[in-house]
Amino acid sequence: MKKLVNIKIYLLGVAIFLLNYSCTEPLELAPISSIGANSFWQSEQDAYGGIVGMYNQFRDLSSRTLYFMGEARSEIMSEGLQNADYRRKYFENDMNESNADLDWLQSYKVINYANLVITNVPNITFPNEDNKNDLLAQAYSMRAFMYFVLAKTWGGVPLITTPVEGFDAETTFQERAAVSSIFELIKADLEKAIELFPNNGFDNGRSMWSKPAVNTLKGDVYLWTGKTMDGGDTDITTALSALSEARTADLELLDNYSRVFDFDNKGNNEIIFSVHFNDFEVSNNLFSDMYINSLDLKESYGEETLATIGTPGGFNWWAPSATMRNQFTDEDSRKDGSFFEIYDKDENNTFITSIVKKGDGYTESGSRWFLDDIVIYRYAELLLLIAEAKNALGQDPSAEMNEIRARAYGENFSSFEFVSASQEENDEAILQERLFELAFEGKRWWDLIRFNKAFEKVPSLQGKEGQDYLLVWPITLETISLNSKITQNPGYEQ
Repeated sequence: MKKLVNIKIYLLGVAIFLLNYSCTEPLELAPISSIGANSFWQSEQDAYGGIVGMYNQFRDLSSRTLYFMGEARSEIMSEGLQNADYRRKYFENDMNESNADLDWLQSYKVINYANLVITNVPNITFPNEDNKNDLLAQAYSMRAFMYFVLAKTWGGVPLITTPVEGFDAETTFQERAAVSSIFELIKADLEKAIELFPNNGFDNGRSMWSKPAVNTLKGDVYLWTGKTMDGGDTDITTALSALSEARTADLELLDNYSRVFDFDNKGNNEIIFSVHFNDFEVSNNLFSDMYINSLDLKESYGEETLATIGTPGGFNWWAPSATMRNQFTDEDSRKDGSFFEIYDKDENNTFITSIVKKGDGYTESGSRWFLDDIVIYRYAELLLLIAEAKNALGQDPSAEMNEIRARAYGENFSSFEFVSASQEENDEAILQERLFELAFEGKRWWDLIRFNKAFEKVPSLQGKEGQDYLLVWPITLETISLNSKITQNPGYEQ
């Protein structure tokens, strides 16, 4: 398999999706039709179609929901020019079971496709066994990632490892498994994926799971369990080993930070794993909610500002917060590569709003399209995860930190060179570096939990220390009403 197979297989994957998921409700896990169960999983081509279907579902999830889960509740975002609407309850951390609107339906659609591949592909004959193993490895990787996301978001969730191929109440309606059980499956899936991937390369491109990507995920998982689930040094040592293995792949920091995210530079050598977006395939992704519409532009903003904005598009529903923006220095190239502040050039130089430049897409025929890839992992984060693991083990994280800072500050690097200090001071510096490097990439909320800093860093959580239930999400009432075995996260009950 090279790249994404071909358009015939792509359309086949879409067709399977339409057949399988036309009548789904939250936690009514997408029944598969008899066509899929009895006659679809017969050939290598069918297996590729199933994998494409899995990635199609993942792209739907990644277009906005992953960002809501991983960053929206942090200090990164605030009000934009438009009414932030349902987004406000995220960054104000004002959620309860009545207003919760984020459910796990789409996540289980992705998991169900992974389960289908894991169950059916071993029974298919492939001319090349490495190709079969590669597809299975991708499915195990995706299932591990999805359960990692679910466990970080809601805690215990239903643990479904059997594909739903028809209505089966026993399979479909399950109670929430313990978080420890979820992570047992995640870690087992990671080992299977690593064993099955035929090599340490990016043979399928960088928008599909690979051995370097799953080793990065493994490092992420074991850092989480090491720091939040009493895994301690044993898990963190495992994390560092996996991350070091991922680092041996064909990866490098691009010289220009902004170029990492450009539409015309997809799949560059800094990318480990991204979600592919392309014209004529999908609509605009999350970055269209963070830019600015033509109706909100004024000549009084000045020519330089209007030139920086370029072709307007989307809406400024929410915007980078002052809390986040004010932490950047002008010497940091990541500031201009991440966001832009808009001022009215009146006598008071009035602040209007800010827009996200990372993910600003491309323009064509007078329109702006927000179709930059959603980055899941890239080399800069890999370096920061290594720095975090090293520091947690009492090792010096300076090399990784300074590789990041050298690009960020360029000729001003000597003024910002990282020098190792106490473990606590290094931890603070690493967390801060992650803010500068990874803003708007869906990482910050989970970073704050992993570093145990959410109540300190998020303005809407300050003064609420001890209310740890706020670190997970409420489960929607609709989800609970559809499955009597599901119980609400304690603290969110009305």
